[in-house]
Amino acid sequence: MKLKISKKRKWITCSLAVFFIIAGVTAYKAADRYLIEHVEVDLSTSNLTDIAVNSTRSINTSSETYTTTDMSYKSDNKAITIQKVVTGSGSDQLVYFISDIQLADATLLKSAFAKDKFGTNIIQVPTVIASNNNAAFAINGDYYGFRNDGIIIRNGVLYRNSPARQGLALYKDGSMKVYDETSTSGEQLLADSVWNTLSFGPALLENGNIISGINSVEVDTNFGNHSIQGEQPRTGIGIIDKNHFIFIVADGRSRGYSKGVTITEFAQIFKSLGCTIAYNIDGGGSSEMVFMDKVVNNPLGKGRERGTSDILYISK
Repeated sequence: MKLKISKKRKWITCSLAVFFIIAGVTAYKAADRYLIEHVEVDLSTSNLTDIAVNSTRSINTSSETYTTTDMSYKSDNKAITIQKVVTGSGSDQLVYFISDIQLADATLLKSAFAKDKFGTNIIQVPTVIASNNNAAFAINGDYYGFRNDGIIIRNGVLYRNSPARQGLALYKDGSMKVYDETSTSGEQLLADSVWNTLSFGPALLENGNIISGINSVEVDTNFGNHSIQGEQPRTGIGIIDKNHFIFIVADGRSRGYSKGVTITEFAQIFKSLGCTIAYNIDGGGSSEMVFMDKVVNNPLGKGRERGTSDILYISK
């Protein structure tokens, strides 16, 4: 006896098969884009002079003599002081951390990649990256590995040259500038003695003034990202003078502990500290400050680190 299968059932069966195939392909593409590691350069094995002409990698191989307290570090060529600031109370309380850093040489401010590899979706928590690089101080970087564009120069090496947004350039002479990635190239920046770049934004201050319109800028609002507007946890970098930097990490999204800051409020903090230029980098649950192997702030008020693709750091 043959079973008769209705045309409707055949149509439903075929439709479901197509649906699951499409869903599977879509899920794989999403995982490939946002979850699966793609290593472009393994720094532990690569000859970096093959990546960029006349580029060399700076590796910390020795420790220096220094004195330290719970919130400070002092040596012959670097001084780090960290201050905790608490304003407001209850649901209006804000907690942020200011690190005032003075260096004898701008190249002492370095970058490091998660797992010592450059690529996409490669992450480690900042304390691990910091420890692997003998860091006295570190903050999360711009999470370059969540995107595949931007001009990425780290420790004098050009890794990615795909102009996309407003970037930040840190020069070997200790200065810092905001620039339009689309109006230059990585090769030109290297020729101009750029040591590190960050590709996130927006810029907060130029010439000591808060940049107009930053309260409406959106950065990377693609899958998995929060808007940068509203009261958020934030990480930023500013400069007072050559080799005199200010790093700020503001906690947020934790009612009763810290509400976070708006982008304009964040800019105002840098301005109040005397910065002439300031730039916003990756925030949210990634916002983190590390000092002497310990997390200084309290990410999302939960005391848990989030994996990131990179850090800025100063070695011991």
